[in-house]
Amino acid sequence: MSTDALPTPPAAAPAAPHQISRLVPRLLMLPAVSTLFLWMIVPLVMTIYFSVIRYNLMQPEATGFIGLENFEYFVTDPSFGVAVINTLLLLGSVILITVLMGVGIALLIDDPFPGRGLVRILLISPFFVMPTVNALLWKHMMMNPIYGVLAQVWQFFGATPVDWLTDWPLLSVIIMVAWQWLPFATLIFITSLQSMDREQLEAARMDGATYLQQLRYLYLPHMARSVAVVVMIELIFLLSVFAEIYTTTGGGPGDASTNVAFLIFKQALLNFDAGVASAGALFAVLLANIAAAFLIRLVGKNLDK
Repeated sequence: MSTDALPTPPAAAPAAPHQISRLVPRLLMLPAVSTLFLWMIVPLVMTIYFSVIRYNLMQPEATGFIGLENFEYFVTDPSFGVAVINTLLLLGSVILITVLMGVGIALLIDDPFPGRGLVRILLISPFFVMPTVNALLWKHMMMNPIYGVLAQVWQFFGATPVDWLTDWPLLSVIIMVAWQWLPFATLIFITSLQSMDREQLEAARMDGATYLQQLRYLYLPHMARSVAVVVMIELIFLLSVFAEIYTTTGGGPGDASTNVAFLIFKQALLNFDAGVASAGALFAVLLANIAAAFLIRLVGKNLDK
């Protein structure tokens, strides 16, 4: 039988142009995505591994799988409850101070006045101070009970200077952290106010609306999105506050200013227990993810309005 009569198989169809246009960007992004994935997943996997084994640097020979004992030890630590409460107080206080004062400052400098640009630069500059420098500045220049600025003010009015870091350690840390994060909140709120409809404001003023009415019905609703963003970003970053506590109070007196991050440090470097510290780190990650999930939903609702 002749093979000339056999049908010729159809040639493979060339890839569609739109398929190629989708594939090429993904291939170009693959190295960066893979690197970022490994950069995140490798430390996480190692932390999970160390959290389920016995690994104390003072007893390197005593090792082995112990399950959830590290988590139990971390949670039952006498300092754990105080650290969680201090963390929540620190988060809530700093966020409340920065949001309220940030909105107030942004409204105060919203209208044009001579030197407004310089004032904005000065207001934003503390955000670029390193946390350790910020802590040293407040510890020695502001809160020192002998030669600090606050001590001099107290003495000027005939009052006894306060030893802030001993008598009010957590409040001192809150003041330091709030001072550094206030410029960030103010910058976001100033940017939000720049996008307000000025014609609507002028119409409200011509209709006889008082400033409080403008604040309630125009300014605050317009700034709701920026407030939600500031709260979300600050909450995530403030969970890891450490430098201010380590530099000033050392978590004390006792556990008066110890937060979760500093408790993990004590377990890791002071007790040399990498296993318990890893368990604490996973607890902090869980806490941060719960807070982030809640706040992302809050921000999403504000963006839908």
